[in-house]
Amino acid sequence: MPLKTQLDEQPSLNLTSMIDIVFNLMIFFMVGTRFSSLEERIDVRVPQVSNAAPSRVPPTKLTITVQRDGAIMLDGRPLGLEQLGPRLRAERLRNPAIAVVVRGDGDGALKHAAGVLSACRVAGIADLGIAVRVEPSARPENVRSAAAPPGVASGESVSR
Repeated sequence: MPLKTQLDEQPSLNLTSMIDIVFNLMIFFMVGTRFSSLEERIDVRVPQVSNAAPSRVPPTKLTITVQRDGAIMLDGRPLGLEQLGPRLRAERLRNPAIAVVVRGDGDGALKHAAGVLSACRVAGIADLGIAVRVEPSARPENVRSAAAPPGVASGESVSR
């Protein structure tokens, strides 16, 4: 039986492909996090409810934020109530299946949110939801929380 007199090469692991994939994933998640956090910057505390159905992600959605003082923001841009109606009609003409989620401050006056809801109905928006936060004690134990759709902060749900 012959003995080996030469040493075999140690096996090597090429990490180039794995490093490329890790960098691509990092970039993907950094960009995704940036877009999902735009609505969370607006200081609004949505009201809590005891039960709400998990929201489904609409095909095209606008987010209207009503702040405590009545200031209105459409997808993060300030807008007056008188400008909201024509803007919503234009969006509905562009996409008849458009959905609107209204995020109102729970400590704000109801008249501000009612004005926004009225403008949505006059504009012909059929798919209309209100963002609420589900109380932790009211959440059934066997229901898992779904990921929040874009425009709705984590911990919030859309009630339709």
